[in-house]
Amino acid sequence: MHQTAHAPLADKFRQLDPADGQYATRFVELLLETAQTLGASDIHLQPTPEGLELRLRLDGVLQPVGVFPAGVAANIVARLKVLADLLTYRTDVPQEGRIRAAGAVEMRVSSFPTLYGEKAVVRLFAGGRFLALDDLGLPVELAARLRQLLAETSGAILITGPAGSGKTTTAYACLRELVAASGGGRSIASLEDPIETAVPGVAQSQVNTAAGFDLATGLRSLMRQDPEVIMVGEIRDRVTAEVAFQAALTGQLVLSTFHATSAAGAVSRLSDMGIEPYLLRSGVLAIVSQRLVRRLCDCRAPIQVEAAMLGLPAARGWSAVGCDECGGSGYRGRTLIVEMFTADGSDLGRAILSKSDATALERLAAAGGMVTRWQRAIAAIEVGTTSPAEVRRALGFGSDIQET
Repeated sequence: MHQTAHAPLADKFRQLDPADGQYATRFVELLLETAQTLGASDIHLQPTPEGLELRLRLDGVLQPVGVFPAGVAANIVARLKVLADLLTYRTDVPQEGRIRAAGAVEMRVSSFPTLYGEKAVVRLFAGGRFLALDDLGLPVELAARLRQLLAETSGAILITGPAGSGKTTTAYACLRELVAASGGGRSIASLEDPIETAVPGVAQSQVNTAAGFDLATGLRSLMRQDPEVIMVGEIRDRVTAEVAFQAALTGQLVLSTFHATSAAGAVSRLSDMGIEPYLLRSGVLAIVSQRLVRRLCDCRAPIQVEAAMLGLPAARGWSAVGCDECGGSGYRGRTLIVEMFTADGSDLGRAILSKSDATALERLAAAGGMVTRWQRAIAAIEVGTTSPAEVRRALGFGSDIQET
């Protein structure tokens, strides 16, 4: 968004009186309501020498709104902490909590001490916007293949990507698909940190590290609960990965998220973590790698200068312009760029067993028919769904595009 697009929004907050005893309460009410209306995924409140800087993450990009007084009678961050059942008198340590009475949207509050006071970040979860696989905007053939894999009785499906790429949203959509397809006929359980959304039909558990109930310990115990499908919120270490893959090889379908830059890169990273190649070769059903890119608004304009393609080999493209409908940003909403890696084929299987690097694995997968993230991104540019600048923002400037 251009800075001028924030003026009406900033004016709403500036109309509140910082000297009013209800200032913090009214500011927070307006803030949470505005964030939900705009579809923000995160609210950032950063203390500065001038006041409290407010920023909203819209369509994956952090947008400044303005700097406002923190309040006199009651502090804005303190009010958020009250709503999240956090200790208002502890401003020297990080805290995390949930706002549970905020309508249909689930919110998580995180406070963190900084030089000029406490910073607060509120994460707003998607709620009912992306309930099923069909709501995610996956390519038709990829969604169909994923449904087939979710019907399997064993093996692991990993959903990978950087932070903010929608991995958890996809994982929850898969859980709902499993519940609907089985009609209650499968024992489905999850182990999460934290539970972000309640899914009917799934026995959801949240880890408690302070009590010794971590992911690896919980997963071992969960195995004795007669599960048929297990969702692990995120694989973060070797121990959790090993237990998850052992479960995938002994009769459970395992669904989890994992941080990796690409589908093939996830295999390499797991191998670097010390996961045995045979576990990866035999245990992985599929690795879905995804990124979220902003959709161009209808005010887009054709690209006239070759340099504006930013080195991307697209036959044509469009750039963001900006209008009243998109708030001056040139973008409205987001779409997925997805690739799915499956260990089909003897050559790819041998490459995994020999611990080949991500580049070699991706080349073999592409040769076997995998449509890479770069190929889908180029196609999205050519049809005007997104822009070269947005693809570069989300996927970077890596050289792997030349090799796919």
